[in-house]
Amino acid sequence: MTRISSASASAICAAAIRIPIALIFVFCGAAFAAPPAVTLRLVASGFTNPVEIAHAGDGSGRLFVVQQGGVIKIITDGAVLATPFLDITAQVLSGGERGLLGLAFHPQFRANGRFYVYYTRQTDGTIVVSEYLRSAANADVADPATERQLFTVTHPLGNHNGGHIVFGPDGYLYIGIGDGGGGGDTDNNAQNLGVRLGKLLRIDVNAASGFGVPPSNPFVARAGALPEIWAYGLRNPWKFNFDRATGDLLIADVGQNAWEEVDFEPAGDPGGRNYGWRIMEGNHCFNPSSGCNLTGITLPIIEYGHNFSSGGFAIIGGYVAQRGCRWIPAHYNRWGEWRSGHCARY
Repeated sequence: MTRISSASASAICAAAIRIPIALIFVFCGAAFAAPPAVTLRLVASGFTNPVEIAHAGDGSGRLFVVQQGGVIKIITDGAVLATPFLDITAQVLSGGERGLLGLAFHPQFRANGRFYVYYTRQTDGTIVVSEYLRSAANADVADPATERQLFTVTHPLGNHNGGHIVFGPDGYLYIGIGDGGGGGDTDNNAQNLGVRLGKLLRIDVNAASGFGVPPSNPFVARAGALPEIWAYGLRNPWKFNFDRATGDLLIADVGQNAWEEVDFEPAGDPGGRNYGWRIMEGNHCFNPSSGCNLTGITLPIIEYGHNFSSGGFAIIGGYVAQRGCRWIPAHYNRWGEWRSGHCARY
């Protein structure tokens, strides 16, 4: 993905950051159905490069908006609070695809005040995943002095940082990390189980220091593999989310030159899936360009090609938004323009 930061979104719409809505994937069994109508409602404005929105799960009704530059703001009762919840601008390297990219609240946040951020570090772009604590004196402010780094990842280039972090139904923190940047994954990081690049990680944040590895992670007993890896073969898993009703996992993985994809893991899966990159781009051989070996690879449930006349470039999000005909609004960005259209069925 090379253009996410070009959309200088300035509003929050219907509890979602106002970035270009591009695709509506419809999941309706055998029949193809038209997507439901999507309308936009202005909830709040005045943000600078918002890249994420989250709630704390504490019953407060607050929304927390992550700005790429290093600030988290709160929307409460329709108003944006003047004082940021957290401001770590001084330690965040922001620009292009770097910045403060992820936010997740501990499942017990109401009681313990713990939350987690994913950012690229000032000076060298190293990926940092850290824990912070809510202020004891003011629930609308975090204490910046409480930072506890869980881990860092050296990131060679400026793009493909991933950045999304989500607590799964199992209570563990899932972390999406890109392949290291550039093009074509020249170091083959995504297929290398000895590095965190190009992976989805699954960790236990309740360890006394650093992080713990869930004993059920798929590579705990494999020599040479990092035990925190949950899935691999990903290029830039910019956003991923769990279906709250079923526990299924869907990953929007940004493609290289031609194909974007949505990857799927059913609830209860033991993990360890290889989603194919850099062997595959979508359902197509990438390296090698033909005759690739598909053994052990989980292909995407949806792919779409780049279309330079009508749009369709980097897939950068998706949520299961309603039951019955389940639909996932997913997004791409084209120089900040709004596009809409395509549907796929599953």
